[in-house]
This record gives sequence, C-alpha cells and structure tokens, in this order.
Amino acid sequence: MRVRSRILLYIQSFLLVIILIIFLMYLNNPGLFSRFNTSEKSLRIAKETSLPWDDPGLDNLPARQEGEFIRYGHELITHTSRYIGPEVKDPKMRFAGNNLACQNCHLDAGTRKFSAPYIGVYVRFPQFRGRENTIGTIQERINGCMQRSMNGKPLPENSREMKAMVSYMRWVSRGVAVGQNIKEIGYTKLEIPERKADLDHGELVFQQNCVPCHGEDGQGVRNGEPGDAKGYLYPPLWGPDSFNNGAGMHRILTAARFIKGNMPFGTTANDPLLSDEEAYDVAAYINSHSRPEKTDLDNDYPDLSKKPADCPYPPYADHFPLKQHKYGPFQPITKYYSKK
Repeated sequence: MRVRSRILLYIQSFLLVIILIIFLMYLNNPGLFSRFNTSEKSLRIAKETSLPWDDPGLDNLPARQEGEFIRYGHELITHTSRYIGPEVKDPKMRFAGNNLACQNCHLDAGTRKFSAPYIGVYVRFPQFRGRENTIGTIQERINGCMQRSMNGKPLPENSREMKAMVSYMRWVSRGVAVGQNIKEIGYTKLEIPERKADLDHGELVFQQNCVPCHGEDGQGVRNGEPGDAKGYLYPPLWGPDSFNNGAGMHRILTAARFIKGNMPFGTTANDPLLSDEEAYDVAAYINSHSRPEKTDLDNDYPDLSKKPADCPYPPYADHFPLKQHKYGPFQPITKYYSKK
C-alpha cells in the first residue's frame, strides 16, 4: 500500500508540474494554442467575415524578446534588402538574390486588403501545398518566397530573421480564429477573359498606367544608388533584379488579380482603375519579359494534376501547349482537368 501511495503521489506531482508549465506557456503567448482548437465551435465560423482591423499596427507589443522580434520582422518585410539583400556588407547575410522587399507584393507590410495580407496566415499553418505536394510549415512557406520572389536562398529556420518574420505574422494574425474565412485575404476576384492575352494591348495599358512609377523599361526607381542596399521606391517588374520565373507573380492570373486590386499604386479593390481585360493583358505583357530563371522547376508539382492552368513552365499532365499555359485561353485547360 505504501508503494502504491508513493507512486500515486509521484504521478500527481508530475501532472501538476505539466499543468503549471502549460499555464505559464499560455500566459507568455495566448495565441500559441489557437491552431490546435479544432472543436466544432471553432470550425463553425461565419462563412465570410472581414479583417479584425484595418491596420494592426505595432502598438502595445509584447514585452522583451517577443516584442523585439515583432518589430524586427516588420523591418525585414518593409526593408528586406537593407538586412538580407545582395548588397549588404556582411556576405553571410546575403540571403535575397534581388533588392526587392517582401512588401512589394504584400503591400503595407502585409496588412493591405486584397494584396495577399499576412493577417490570418499564421493560423493556416501547417498547410497542404500542391507545389510541394505535402503539408508544410510557415517557415517553409517563407523560404519558398525567399527562393522564388526574392530569387535567393532559404533562411535558416532557427535564425533571428526567420523567428522575427514568424513573430510578426503571428502578431498581425491575432484575433483570427482557425478556420475563419476572411474575404479580404488573397487577391480580388477577376473575370478571366475567354481568349489569349493580348500583349499589344498589355503594352498600351502599361504605357498609360505603369510607366510613371516603373519606367518604360520596367526597371523601377531605386531609393538610392546601386550597391547601397536601400532597395526600391518602385520595384522592377522584370529583368535581373526582379522575381524569378518560379514566383507566383510570374503566373498571369495571379499577377492580374494583384494588379486589378492594387495598381496603379493607390488603387483599392473596392474602386479598381483597370478593367479585368486590362489587368489580364498587362499582366501578360509584364510576364512576357525575361527574368531570372529558377533551377529545378521540373520538381514542382509532383502530382501534375494539381498544377495551375496558368503555370508557365512544364511538365504538364495534358496536351495543351506551353504558350497556352502561359498566355491562355485558360478555360479549356481548367475544363479538361475538371472532367478528369
């Protein structure tokens, strides 16, 4: 009996220690356990809700290291080339292969509606992605952008920079529940023209709407001089210092949705300047130019049936030519896969 009582006492003490550790972890970071809340109530969210705030800001940051990580994550996203770009003084910190900033695609440091905002992203991971055909972490998703949009190399997952980016995404995602469908996430809707993209029309749209910021040569406007690691006021849209051909923006439909809801700069998704056809054609024109090429693209989409219709590089699991996957029309391709 004494032995049994002693064992029970040990078990109770152990459980109390575990409960205390969990309680302390919760106090330090209440959002840590939100991703595991898969109760019926948490998944039965309203079909479509709005962002919990227009600008989550950097006010009232957590104390000490977590707050420092959040602030540094914001800096990395707004001034990427200054810290991890190809022109920084320390060669070991040159992770990005171009001088773009994360917020060139995720506007306003990832808080602008309909420009793929980071708000809510944190609670959507781990997440299945067809490009890798596996469930990936948020760190792996960030490194996907590092190797494609930033044309660089992965950040070490235990690095200060990776921890800072994840901390910032977690901070702006506070208030978003697992399974919550936010209507301003991603890009605005686009009625895809049932035709091949018209590059001549796209060039005309570019001349009329894009040249003032990005220039006739599409090379943008620098914040300083080449070599000073200050990045761009307006980014290049093609050429050696732009995103590579494996980036999401090299897909015409993705680029067109982004353009319609956000360009020319200052446009909003609620009051777009360009029509669907103009956004479609100018996206094709931009992506008709040369840009850095990513290696090993043939390893993308191990299950080729999951490859998007507008993915501009082979192989494919269909008979449609490369030019059609790049410039459309896309409806026959999507119809083909819907039947299969």
